[in-house]
Amino acid sequence: MRVVLLRRNSFPANAGTEKYLPEKSILVLETEQTQRKKLVKEVCTLSQKNPNLDSVIKNRTLLDHIIVDEEHRLLYCYVPKVACTNWKRLLMVLMGKANTTNPLAIVADDSHRLNVFRRLDNYTGEEIRYRLDHFMKFIFIRHPFERLVSAFRNKFGQNSSSSDYFRSRYGRQIVKQYRTNASEESLSRGHDVTFREFVQYIIDPRTVARANFNEHWRPMVDLCLPCTIQYNVIGKYESLMDDAWLVLEKANLNQKVSFPRSDRPSSTNSLVEEYTKHLTREELLHLYHIYEMDFRLFDYHSPGFD
Repeated sequence: MRVVLLRRNSFPANAGTEKYLPEKSILVLETEQTQRKKLVKEVCTLSQKNPNLDSVIKNRTLLDHIIVDEEHRLLYCYVPKVACTNWKRLLMVLMGKANTTNPLAIVADDSHRLNVFRRLDNYTGEEIRYRLDHFMKFIFIRHPFERLVSAFRNKFGQNSSSSDYFRSRYGRQIVKQYRTNASEESLSRGHDVTFREFVQYIIDPRTVARANFNEHWRPMVDLCLPCTIQYNVIGKYESLMDDAWLVLEKANLNQKVSFPRSDRPSSTNSLVEEYTKHLTREELLHLYHIYEMDFRLFDYHSPGFD
C-alpha cells in the first residue's frame, strides 16, 4: 500500500539522490567495523545481563525496533534520534512504499506510521532465526548524551504535534513531580520543562521501575540488543554518510539508491556541554549509569568522567 504524501517545492528534484563516495577507503571502513564489533563482543562478554535468543524470541516485543526488508534481505534496527527518519524514508523507496525515488520528498511523519513496515516481532520463532542468520543486519548509534539532548530539544522544545503530545504526556508529569511552586499554566500545559527536570525524571528510580522508557530516550542497548544480535554493520552518527554508504555497498544497493544528505548538519554535539553543565555531579553520574552500556559498547566518553 502506498501511503506517502510528498512535500511540495521543499527540495530540488534530485535532492537526496546524488551519488555519494566515502572519504575513507572500503578497507578502512571495514577495519573500523571489525574494531567496533570486537569491542561490542568484549563488553558483552563481561556483562551478566545479556538475554539469549531463546528468551528474546519468547518475549518478541523486544524485536519491535527491527524493520524487515524481505526483498533486499535487510534487518535495520532503528534508534530514534540517530538518522532513523532518513533510513526509513530510504527503505520506503527501496521497498516500493513511496511514489517517489527521492527519500527527502517523503513527509517525515509518513515514515514513522505504525503499519508502513513489518517488524521482526511479527514473525514466528523459526522465521526470526532464519532472518537473523541470513539477512544483513545493521544499526546506527550516537553518543548517548547527545542523543538525549536531541530528544529533549525535539520533543519538548519545538512547536509540533509531536511536541504537543510529549508535553502533555510527559511534560505535565515532570513539572508536577520535580518543580516546586509550579504555575497553573506549567502544570496544565507542561510546555516549559527544563533539561535538568527532564534528567531528574530519567534518573528517578520510580521512573525506571514503573515502565520502559519512551523509545526516544530508551538506551540503545535495550532497543537493539547488540549483545544478542550480531550486527553486520554498526554505523555511527559521527560518520553517518560513510557508514551508510558501506551498508548499501554490502547490500549491493549503491547503484539503486543513495543515503540522503542533510543540508542542516546537527548542532547537538556542541550543545551537550551547555545542557549538562546545569546538572550536579551526582545527577550526571546517575545519568551515566542509566546509559553506561551504551557508552561502553560503542566507545563513547561521558562529560566529567574521562
